Amino acid sequence: MESISRNERVDYLFNTDLKIIQSNDLFPFSLDSVLLARFVYVPIQHGRLVDLCSGNGVIPFLLSQRTKGDITGIDIQPEVCSLAERGAVINHLEKRVAFICGDAKALPEKTGCHCCDVVTCNPPYFNKEAARDLKLNRHLAIARHEILIKLTDVLETAGKLLRQGGKFAMVHRPERLVEILDGMHREGMEPKRLQFVHPKIGKPANMVLVEGTKGGRPGLAVLPPITVYGADGHYTEDVWLNQ
Repeated sequence: MESISRNERVDYLFNTDLKIIQSNDLFPFSLDSVLLARFVYVPIQHGRLVDLCSGNGVIPFLLSQRTKGDITGIDIQPEVCSLAERGAVINHLEKRVAFICGDAKALPEKTGCHCCDVVTCNPPYFNKEAARDLKLNRHLAIARHEILIKLTDVLETAGKLLRQGGKFAMVHRPERLVEILDGMHREGMEPKRLQFVHPKIGKPANMVLVEGTKGGRPGLAVLPPITVYGADGHYTEDVWLNQ
């Protein structure tokens, strides 16, 4: 059994038998990663999939239940990569899911361009001043703010990695949707699917899921929205059934 320190815990990933190692000092996984892993198209039998800003491995682990392809996650923080690598061990996924500790922006130079079938990313959301978070916890600040990687970097990297016809999917804040769509066009990825996520009925969306195709034809489908919490404060069927 994987050794767990006093500052760590093992949780089950949402509605699965998969386990995730989390540290009290590092950014915890959240529903946005779960929804992204369910939303993105994946080839079932084969393919090469890459998850940028992978954290402790949530998206690669969940994708492993949907595809037999090769999955690689990359994150720049060694402490976070260690959690992901150990998580692969306790889930017996060492032969199917690999993790790289490094700068995602440099990945195309290492792996080669136009070699991936799918690229996913749950990136830092905020481009505002991160001074307060940096003082409190640098690891959390890096996960939340565009300190080491920006939205434009994510889109450029995805555009370089994807083969023609490959899929890019990300989750982000609705207020940055115009930037996302503009950037996807700039990198040759045509937005094809869009889905808003609302915390409650009647509340504005606080997340958006976007998927595009490298070299795809114009034509964007807006899917029915997901509402996370019902009036009783529990997850809705949108969340439980959004497979």
